[in-house]
Amino acid sequence: MTRPATLIAVAGVATEIGKTWVTAQVIRNLRGRGLSVSARKPVQSFGPADLGATDAEVLGAASGEEPQAVCPAHRWYPVPLAPPMAASAVGEAPPRLADLLAELRWPSPAPDVGFVETVGGVRSPLADDGDCCDLLRALDPDGVLLVAGAGLGAINEVRLAADALAGPPLVVLLNRYLPHDDVHRRNLAWLRERDGLVAETRIADLADRIAG
Repeated sequence: MTRPATLIAVAGVATEIGKTWVTAQVIRNLRGRGLSVSARKPVQSFGPADLGATDAEVLGAASGEEPQAVCPAHRWYPVPLAPPMAASAVGEAPPRLADLLAELRWPSPAPDVGFVETVGGVRSPLADDGDCCDLLRALDPDGVLLVAGAGLGAINEVRLAADALAGPPLVVLLNRYLPHDDVHRRNLAWLRERDGLVAETRIADLADRIAG
């Protein structure tokens, strides 16, 4: 099976933290540099009102791929619950981790960069028998992008997620960072200087790291 030259897994410290928005922006930046980029979301669940702007549709618009290439059509669950719960709610068998991995397909020739976006937080159930951390371990990515907030609680959330994701090189993106906000500035400095983490606040700087 083809594999991107650089495989990046995308995780978040919580639901609605901005994983998809950040990933889409990074994809557009990298494509603007002439790199070929693909996005994959093994499974997604969403509210019926979100159809038309689901994660797979947003990522596909950024990467130039069909949404069903980003996430297989049979893994779209129109219930805003964790995917295995959403599958059960619509009367389908919850996906198993091995099934999601087997369905992961990349274009040929392989893209320069491939993103695999998870769901919810790092320990959110993604399959009947695994969470986002389990998927990341199975993928063995070249790097992990962790999307977090910048305000109060950010240090705790990033530390917990980073511990759970220990392994591949980690880059933290503090989403919605405001440079004039004292809490945001202090959190960024702490993560960089005290915790020794690679933390960014700008899409362009994040893309620089991924592009090498």
